[in-house]
Amino acid sequence: MKTLHYLTTNKVALLIGCSVLSLSCSNDDDALQAPEIELSVTNQAIEMTMGDTKSFESYNLNDDDYITEWSLGDSLVSSETIYSFVPETSGAYQLTYHAYNASGDFTFNYDITVDAYLRPTTTTSTAYISELIDYVPGPGQFINTNLGNDIGAATVVGGSSGLVSLGAWGGSITLSFDHTVLNAADDTDFIVYGNAFSSAAEPGIIWVMQDENANGIADDTWYEIKGGGHDLEGTSRNYSITYFKPATDDDDVSWEDSEGATGIVKKNAFHSQAYFPAWITEDSYSVSGTLLSDENVDLSNPSFVKSLAFDYGYADNTSGGDAIDIADAINEAGEAVDLSGIDFIKIQTGVQADLGWLGELSTEIKGAADISLLE
Repeated sequence: MKTLHYLTTNKVALLIGCSVLSLSCSNDDDALQAPEIELSVTNQAIEMTMGDTKSFESYNLNDDDYITEWSLGDSLVSSETIYSFVPETSGAYQLTYHAYNASGDFTFNYDITVDAYLRPTTTTSTAYISELIDYVPGPGQFINTNLGNDIGAATVVGGSSGLVSLGAWGGSITLSFDHTVLNAADDTDFIVYGNAFSSAAEPGIIWVMQDENANGIADDTWYEIKGGGHDLEGTSRNYSITYFKPATDDDDVSWEDSEGATGIVKKNAFHSQAYFPAWITEDSYSVSGTLLSDENVDLSNPSFVKSLAFDYGYADNTSGGDAIDIADAINEAGEAVDLSGIDFIKIQTGVQADLGWLGELSTEIKGAADISLLE
């Protein structure tokens, strides 16, 4: 009877012997030598950029049988002698090569750093937004007009003098630059233009995304720009709201939020069209994000309603535009993230408030630009 040898590595019990794993059988364990390996890549620290591929190959120097494993972290990714590493996103990876048999093993670790791909500026690059990706407004008095449809949304591309309404809380617009806006050290990086003026701010949350997988699509991670209202009482992250289509175009739009509160986006005498987006055919739709405190809204004098600006960090917050520092980006846990640059931005109405005769508080956007390319 042949002797079966069990070897445990990387949390997997592997049976060695009698062709179970395509190894030759031997009655004499002493005749089997431990792996003698030469690797094509001998540097342990490797730097790459998204879009690159790195090939690794192992060479058997004594021609004895052994098992080969390539692992990324705790995940086995190949059992071949050649492994090609194609990163899915930027970041840090540990690649481990392991060769072993009953007589011994050989292990080598690589620490791989993958930098994000930075789309360069060229002679044809524009400082301004180059593409409208998505527009999902909240209900509001300008929705279903040319300030609140795809026509209005398209006006923010290519300049700073368009105008689109994002409607009530959570309404959003998603936009792309034609290059990576770089994160300059200790400085602001891009500006969002709105129509705010003294005592009339309608702050919008700004989200940023780096094209981490280098595919040109806004399908990576959104990071929130932390502004001056982030830590105020009444600000709630991971908030959501559902808007319900009314029975008729003349009715208010009702809503219910993730905290169990209900309310309406109220119709007013100045705008008689339907306030619920006409192109949304479902009976309701939900949006999510960060709800900002409404403590800056002053309704004490109904004839002169005030909505004051936060200190920094929001769209449609201050007159002349709001300069934004990419270094203020945070992740879901509220921790600062280190982005080398950003390719996409999303802006959402951040405050849920009824401003009386002025209607709902709604962030308005005129455009956005890479500050480094402005003359």
